[in-house]
Amino acid sequence: MLYDRAFAINNPELHLQEKQLFELFSNNDKLVIFDIGACEGESSLRYSRLFPNATVYTFEPIPSNFKLITENIKNYNNTQIKAFELCLSDKKGTADFYVSSGKPPEFSNTDVDWEFGNKSSSLLPPDKTLETYDWLQFKEKVVVPTERLDNFMNQNNINEIDFVHMDVQGAELMVLDGAGDLLRNLKNIWLEVEAVPLYKGQPVKKDIEKFFIEKGYVKLLDTVDKVAGDQFWSKKDWVLQKKEINWLSKREKEIRLLEQSRKVPFSQIIKDKIRLRTRLKSLFK
Repeated sequence: MLYDRAFAINNPELHLQEKQLFELFSNNDKLVIFDIGACEGESSLRYSRLFPNATVYTFEPIPSNFKLITENIKNYNNTQIKAFELCLSDKKGTADFYVSSGKPPEFSNTDVDWEFGNKSSSLLPPDKTLETYDWLQFKEKVVVPTERLDNFMNQNNINEIDFVHMDVQGAELMVLDGAGDLLRNLKNIWLEVEAVPLYKGQPVKKDIEKFFIEKGYVKLLDTVDKVAGDQFWSKKDWVLQKKEINWLSKREKEIRLLEQSRKVPFSQIIKDKIRLRTRLKSLFK
């Protein structure tokens, strides 16, 4: 990955979840997209470009990040994105928000247009985050406004959401619980999932999967390794209206095989991380 804001927004190479979306939708569809935990809004801008008839609702509670979102929207003359300085959660009110910062040591002497540290802030205090990413810091805590997803949908006359991109650092089930009965109207969800508790009290992979299966969702993508990754879940009855059962069965089999292939010793995971860091250092010498 090239660490550059403009490249992240404009790179024509499709991300994994974007490829999945094009299997399910046409680029001309009038989609309703929610980008929850949008940070600087790069993903919101990408979705608005890929689906020019979509309306993108973007949520980011940290004032400094939200300022970057509004600047990006202005710089790209975007009219599709509706941005809200708001934290979606399981209740309306206010909450403490733990703000992350920092920079990996391999980039300490490089000049890149990228903010590494602002992407790990959370409603939850850090736990194994500090062990996994030893360069991360949590020096600040701010109070942010919170709202339930079902309240927001009702207030804005939104009945269905075609796609949710969620990057909320451990607060995934808090956001989904806040959808209440309207969860059934969320068709597709792409979210970050941890295999270990990077934040205190967060749900991990088995908890997320149990929740979605009980709610009638089916998993279409899974990149979660021994630490973290992402998953793409779709409402099963909705998918079967779009695709045949054989398509879905094939996808589920592919995911099972992929998960089996990831069962490697923890020592190998450590070796792979060291190898990656060495490669990154060589790129920026």
